[in-house]
Amino acid sequence: MSDLFEQGHACVIGVGADLPCTVRDATELAKILRDPERCAYPESQIHLLTERQANREQILGALEELARSTNEKSTVLIYFSGHGYQLLKPIRTYYLLAYGYSTEDLSGTAISSQELLNALQKIPAKKLLVLLDCCHAGGLSDLSGFEITKAPMPPEATEFFSAGSGRIAIASSRPNQLSLCFKNQLCSVFTQALIEAFCGEGTENQSGFVRVGDVAMYLSKRVSQLTQDKQNPMLDFLGADNVVLAYYAAGNSQPKGVPSHLANPEFELEPGEFERQMIETTQIEASGDRAVVVQDASGATIVVGDNNVMGQGNTVRTVNQRGKYSTYIEHTDNLHIGDRGDED
Repeated sequence: MSDLFEQGHACVIGVGADLPCTVRDATELAKILRDPERCAYPESQIHLLTERQANREQILGALEELARSTNEKSTVLIYFSGHGYQLLKPIRTYYLLAYGYSTEDLSGTAISSQELLNALQKIPAKKLLVLLDCCHAGGLSDLSGFEITKAPMPPEATEFFSAGSGRIAIASSRPNQLSLCFKNQLCSVFTQALIEAFCGEGTENQSGFVRVGDVAMYLSKRVSQLTQDKQNPMLDFLGADNVVLAYYAAGNSQPKGVPSHLANPEFELEPGEFERQMIETTQIEASGDRAVVVQDASGATIVVGDNNVMGQGNTVRTVNQRGKYSTYIEHTDNLHIGDRGDED
């Protein structure tokens, strides 16, 4: 006989817009949470916000509703899939980008880290899991007047989540990585692994419950496995209670596994795929009277000057060359320098 996980509440957000995979991720996760044969959260206690519904007002409204409708014994899960950015200049601020955000009014159209933390602090539940899938490729192409970097989690979150043993935050990737989506799969790597965990994969014993420790450890192992160690979730589970988050088989002990359309995922990784997509946050300046800077040259940043500094990938180094016509070449094919004379 199936039971409902009565204390379970969730707010599941997939912003969409330039990230259609985030809508699929949020929709599939919400299906698993409300599935009466799996996690068995009550339908009325799941707030699913996607695309136009995932705007600033409705996200903050859903968090306020969680504060009103939950108590200390509740279990609350908050999932956000979209863009997360740390603005470094002109003012250092972290933002979750809601649907319809405007770069001319981020404070009025996006959600700052302080607003997010204020909303979380009002939720009385002792068991609170926040999942942030915020380092997707692309986004913010029109923020030319800002200095930005992708950020998987608000810097201020560390203090909040360390304050309570039942409050846990998990980010989908490290700061220098992307949260990967592939066209041949319905869900992103992180959400695929998350759904598997909520279906009972990785449970230490078949108790019938999904525990946060099992989820955290499974995500760490599974995401790394599926991406050949190119994406690694970021979590701080040290000292936290291994709290119950949900059923995985509606109160039964035997896992039912993931739905058939999500079973046996194959994430096809092409050579160079990650290198092409990596987001650089390093600032490089050329020096010298004849300094030349070339950016976005096949994914590389090249800086040339009298005192040469070369940057490629995540590596920046000084090249000790002297002389009027210094040249540095690391890898090249079919390179020609100088005038060409055709022989008869």
